[in-house]
Order: sequence, then C-alpha cells, then structure tokens
Amino acid sequence: MSEPPIAVPTDTTIKQTRSLRSDIVFTFALALGLYLAWVVRDVLVLLYVSALFAVVLMPVVNGIMKLRIGGWKPGRGIAILILLLAVGGFATLFFVFALPPVMRDLREFFNELPTRGPELLSRIRHVPFMQRVNVSVLNTKLQDFATNFATYLLLSIRDWATKLFYVVAGIVLTIYFMLEGEAAYHWVLSFFPVDMRQRLDVALARAERRMGKWLLGQASLMLILGLSSTIVFLALHVRYAYALGVLMGVFNIVPIAGAVITVSLAILVAAIDSWTRVLGVAIFYAIYAQVETSFLTPRIMRSSVDLPGIAIIVALLLGAAFDGIIGAMVAVPTAVLVTVLLDEYAVQPEPIISAPHPVTEVQA
Repeated sequence: MSEPPIAVPTDTTIKQTRSLRSDIVFTFALALGLYLAWVVRDVLVLLYVSALFAVVLMPVVNGIMKLRIGGWKPGRGIAILILLLAVGGFATLFFVFALPPVMRDLREFFNELPTRGPELLSRIRHVPFMQRVNVSVLNTKLQDFATNFATYLLLSIRDWATKLFYVVAGIVLTIYFMLEGEAAYHWVLSFFPVDMRQRLDVALARAERRMGKWLLGQASLMLILGLSSTIVFLALHVRYAYALGVLMGVFNIVPIAGAVITVSLAILVAAIDSWTRVLGVAIFYAIYAQVETSFLTPRIMRSSVDLPGIAIIVALLLGAAFDGIIGAMVAVPTAVLVTVLLDEYAVQPEPIISAPHPVTEVQA
C-alpha cells in the first residue's frame, strides 16, 4: 500500500498564515495602545492643549519678531519672553492693585452673612413671584453655607494644587512647543510617506492660519464683554466696577463658563450693598448671554475661523462635555483643525458639469 502524499505548503498558504498572525498582533497592539492612551489620557490632553495654544499664540510671537528697534530685531526666544513679561506684568498689576479690595470686602461679607442674611432674604418677599418662598429655609441654607465655606476651601486645597500644577506644566509645555515645535512637527511628519507627507503639510499649514485667527476673534469677544460689563457696573454703582469688568473680560477666554464664574463674583460684590444691584447684574448677564450665544459668537467666530455658527455652538457643547472648561477653551480651534482635515481627505467635491450649448438650427 502506497503512503499518502505529504501536503507541501504553498506560497499562498504561507502568506495567508503570516497575514492572519499580523492581523492578530496588530489587533492586540491596537488594544494595548488604546488602553495605555486611556490610562495617560490626562497627560495626552495636556500635551494636546499645550500644542494647540502654541499654534494659536505663534502669530503673536511672529508679530513681535517683526518689530525693529534701530537695527535690533528680536528673535523667537526674545519674542516669547516679551509676550510672557507682558502677560505676567498685566496679571501682577491686577492681583496687586485690583483684586485685594474685592477679596477683603467679600471676606467681610461672608463674615456678616449670618446676621445680614435675614435682611437680604426679607427683600426677596418684595420681588414678584417670590412671595411663596420659604424664607426660613433659605436663611438656614445661607447660615450653613457661611459656616462651612472655610471648611470647603480647606478641603479643596488639594484639588486646587493639582490644577495649579497642570496649569504651570501647560505653560512650560506651551513655551517649549513654541521654541522647538517645528522640529517636533517635522519629526511627526517623517512617519508618513513622502507624497502623503506633502499633502498633510499643506493641509496643516492651512489649518494653522485659520486657528491663529481664532485668538483675534476670542479677543474681540473678551473686549466686548469687558467694556459692556464695566459700563453696566458703573451705571449700577457696583463696587470695583473697573476691576470686575477687567476680570469678566479676561475670564471670557473660557466660553460661557468663564463669564458665569465672574458674574457670580460680581453678584456677590453687588449683594454687599443692594439687592437691586444684584438684580441689575443678573438681568444684564442674562441678556448678554443670549446676545453672545446667538449673535456675537457665531458671527465673530465665523468671520475669524470661517466656521458656521451651528458648528461653533456644537463644538463648544462637545468640548465642555468632554473635558469641562479646558475642553470649551480649545473647542473652536479643534473644530477648525477637524474641518480642514475633513475637507482635505473626506469631503469629495462635486464635479462641475458645464451647461450644454444651445443647438442652433441649420437653415436649409
């Protein structure tokens, strides 16, 4: 009896086996990479935000580099240093001269809140639709809040210290990205094939120009809120109107959330003197929030970064849902980047079909 023939693996079988092994290894490597990215997601977000702010601030640095004093022209390092000194000097002046009086009066307000609380709450009874409010319950809540406010601040020191560390680390990373970002950028591009690399470089350069204009649009929104709030605070005779107006304008770099935080501070300052001023500040911000969300932000940002108004609002909502205040801050530049990449690689332009020429009748 003859033995059965031995099956010899063909080249096709070997290639299929190698392909199957490669797919399995790639799947496990992708799963491991996603898991590691999730573990270090905070660091990745910090790197992304720092790189994004470096891109956004580079037009300012380039503008400083174009300055000439006699025959001297600042380099990139000196331009970044000038920018940091300008921001640091402004912040120092504000914290030294404007903020201490506000904090002193707020501290006195919280100390007097248990005794002044009933007086403030009694005024609520004169506000329309507020006659049914249980004043005793609100008075108890205010007293508990005043009693536990210091405890809350003490317990939150650890969280604030962690956030402060991330802020300092983000500033340092942003400076390094502005100084050495081009080398890192070309290193990342080197992983792509040459033809794809050139196309990606052109698309990212286009995104950088549009993202740089975002800072101009955001600065316009900050200036509008700062000036309008200062005028309203002066008209209402709110204490420290100039300081609160500057604070509202600066914090408006965080869309929606920054203004909410500062208007809460303005309401507390107004509550020191008059309940009518509190109501005036609240009405002003309620009107301004509607105007900014529905009119100013879509139009200013559309002219700056060339995005539809609905795209800007959706980007802000998604950014805030993804990472809170930081997500809202970088939502619009990120939307610009995503839009440019989608236009380059995903959106297929419609073919231009020329209209047929009219057929002229040939006369016999």
